[in-house]
Amino acid sequence: MSQMIYGDGAIRRTSLFGSSIENTYAGVLSFMRRNYTRELAGADVVVSGVPLDLAVTFRPGARLGPAAVRAASVQLAELKPFPWGFDPFEDLAVIDYGDCWFDAHNPLTIKDAIIEHARTILASGAKMLTFGGDHFITYPLLIAHAEKYGKPLSLIHFDAHCDTWADDSPDSLNHGTMFYKAVKDGLIDPKTSVQVGLRTWNDDFMGIPRIDAPTVHEIGVAETLRRIKDIVGDNPAYLTFDIDCLDPAFAPGTGTPVPGGLTSAQALQIVRGLEDVNLVGMDVVEVSPPFDQSEITALAAAHIACDLLCVLRQRKVAGKL
Repeated sequence: MSQMIYGDGAIRRTSLFGSSIENTYAGVLSFMRRNYTRELAGADVVVSGVPLDLAVTFRPGARLGPAAVRAASVQLAELKPFPWGFDPFEDLAVIDYGDCWFDAHNPLTIKDAIIEHARTILASGAKMLTFGGDHFITYPLLIAHAEKYGKPLSLIHFDAHCDTWADDSPDSLNHGTMFYKAVKDGLIDPKTSVQVGLRTWNDDFMGIPRIDAPTVHEIGVAETLRRIKDIVGDNPAYLTFDIDCLDPAFAPGTGTPVPGGLTSAQALQIVRGLEDVNLVGMDVVEVSPPFDQSEITALAAAHIACDLLCVLRQRKVAGKL
């Protein structure tokens, strides 16, 4: 049985399992109060941040996203998550590894720094849940995950933007071209990948099937989930959630907001329905706190991340993690 800790469980808890009793307004702000540690042994999932926003094409601020998502997660650590009704950390060993360090003043080194950060974590056998930072971070994360799990992976991509604009420069930092590169590099299989929530146009979507935002509104959550699972099948899948997939009414704190997006309720229901998907890695990106209102964007991101952990808990209990 796990030891009950009162206050600052992130640095006082000795077991990777179990939760602590905290004042929500105080204490060390790891994600959901998980152990703040670089010790990877025994971890099922490693949470970490990549505080980068040098690749944005409009509003900056996503470098502050990982800290904001951690801060917004305090309420989620207080009660059993809804609608699951269980403490995921009784069965799932999750740690907060802190943030990836890179030299922001030497941009050409950043991609490799993120790859090495991910390689270190993945070598332990743990899954990764990563907080951005801008969406560029998914590209080096995909490189490391494809090395670990084999390429091509399937991509489940929630976003307002397709991020398949052409870019043949190996050194560019651009949060709108990662999946053009990922397809070109053979990191992802476009036929078994899917983009959800899009509402911007590109003349070349690189052959990736799309369930755009108007379609989600029209067909509903259940049919959206059916289509995602039908496309991805049993393939190892990397899930990336750009918070601007949500309508700006639900996520104003992001760099490139686009009206007409998913509601928080729709997104959470879709994520909760992914228990049958072979998720090998996940990220939540593009939270930009300077443009947020009452922390609602960070709250949405924290809830999405929490539900992803609950999905992995269910997969572990079923022997599928």
